[in-house]
Amino acid sequence: QVQLVESGGGLVQAGGSLRLSCAASRSIFTIDVMGWYRQPPGKQRELVAEITSGGSINYADSVKGRFTITRDNAKNTVYLQMNSLKPEDTAVYYCNAKKLGILGFASWGQGTQVTVSS
Repeated sequence: QVQLVESGGGLVQAGGSLRLSCAASRSIFTIDVMGWYRQPPGKQRELVAEITSGGSINYADSVKGRFTITRDNAKNTVYLQMNSLKPEDTAVYYCNAKKLGILGFASWGQGTQVTVSS
């Protein structure tokens, strides 16, 4: 297992930017997939972006071209750069780590609130 701590959330006006960070308690070098999810008010949690250990990246259609996920294995940290924010991006953002296979696991952070005002 790995403990994850998100930071960087806050209140921003539409069109603004934020960078979220997810710090892991140990090396993420062997973590197969690191991802960001979000849960808007009254809605289900949804995938925002994920990056594999090999560097493959997947984005939700709603954030393509605006958000960028990066992974720094040396710092045990994953980032989510969010530009051109919209009110509909308002949500609690969660970091996720997935180790695949028989000894696999999935860990979640506690979440960080992002609020975009119009």
